[in-house]
Amino acid sequence: MSTVSTSLATRILWGLIIGVAAGVVTLVAGEFFPPALRAAQAVSSAVLDPFGQIFLRLLFFVVIPLVFSSLASGVAQLGRLDRLGPLAWRTFALFAANMLIGVALALLMMNLLQPGHHLAASAKDLLMQAYGGHAQQAVERSQAQPGMSFAALVDMFMPRNLLGAFVGNNRGSLGEVLPLIMFALLVGAAATQLDEPKRLKLQAALDLVSDTMTAIVGFALKLAPYAVPAMIYSVIVKVGPGILLTLSVFVVGCTAALALQLFGTMSVWLRVFTSRSPLAYFKQIRPLLVTAFSTSSSSASLSASLAMARDELKLAPSTSGFVLPLGATMNMSGTALFEGCVVLFVAQTFGVELSLGRQCVLMLLAVLSAVAVAGIPGGSLPLIAGLLATFGVPPEGIGIVLGVDRILDMLRTTVNVGSDIVSATVVDARVRKSAPVGAEERMRVSGD
Repeated sequence: MSTVSTSLATRILWGLIIGVAAGVVTLVAGEFFPPALRAAQAVSSAVLDPFGQIFLRLLFFVVIPLVFSSLASGVAQLGRLDRLGPLAWRTFALFAANMLIGVALALLMMNLLQPGHHLAASAKDLLMQAYGGHAQQAVERSQAQPGMSFAALVDMFMPRNLLGAFVGNNRGSLGEVLPLIMFALLVGAAATQLDEPKRLKLQAALDLVSDTMTAIVGFALKLAPYAVPAMIYSVIVKVGPGILLTLSVFVVGCTAALALQLFGTMSVWLRVFTSRSPLAYFKQIRPLLVTAFSTSSSSASLSASLAMARDELKLAPSTSGFVLPLGATMNMSGTALFEGCVVLFVAQTFGVELSLGRQCVLMLLAVLSAVAVAGIPGGSLPLIAGLLATFGVPPEGIGIVLGVDRILDMLRTTVNVGSDIVSATVVDARVRKSAPVGAEERMRVSGD
């Protein structure tokens, strides 16, 4: 059984619909009786948000042990280090293609719709006034980050204090995941050099940790049908209809680009590189997409992705154990797409014209910054502020989109997670196709 069963996904989806409907009813009632809306907003902050955080933080508890155990086990299962090369280059090439195509779709959509030119000056001032404080915090975080260089890249993946890096020094946020990924890869690579009995013992221990973390996720998902409507209701009553209407062109354009990436680009990969039907495939992974949408976190959805790959898609454990943990941190095609949308939209709003050449540079920078995004809700905001400053756009302009960021965060996370599972499926199909006779059968059996 998958971590997210079809019946549970249906209950979560119905909860989501109920939360949206209740939020809309509250907004309509608030138009006629404003104190009702203010009371709903107060209840959301005092009760519904903390309840939603219980659900999310149960998922965040398992991120570090789950990423480490599944990735190290995935590499260890290869048995020989020379098998890592073909798996790695296929994975990273697909990740890069996903993100580049995503940003290209974003820039195309924003250039076609020109949403920044539809935003009145009075609306812009109102949004900046409402969200200027949060925008300034994002700007300060972006300024505190070092510039990209070879030395910064080494420090990003290989800090002096490994434990301190991924544990973190702030109890309100997750630690760094990139150093954890590097360490997990090293542990898995070292495991392939051990004698076979020792390698199998280590692999069994890592799998036991992964299974235990998955069980904890199962506890969290029992809350999902109740936590999801609470969170979406809170988002709707706090955002209000005014901001949604003001930013409607931007939201529609961003949503359309995300849908094209998930159901267009990913369908092409499935059709070209695998024997699976895209329509049947997306029906099969619907519970996973619902989980991603409800959690707004690639990291929190990792356990559901691994279970889906193992139980439903029957992917080889060595492939899914390698691709999916990496994808939860590095395959951020939805995030890269969103960054491209925001930068071009805010630039249009402030009258800063970005030439074709500068937009090509933006494509590359959005891909690089998306890789550095923490797989948690709102993790891209500081990096978007840095991108705005890079292109001469006031970074405080990020405040214009903060009102709808939570809703779009749910959508781009769905694209991120969908892109991860499709990438794992494609890589698995290519690895099986290139495997020697006999090795493919062993992979098939290990994936059953």
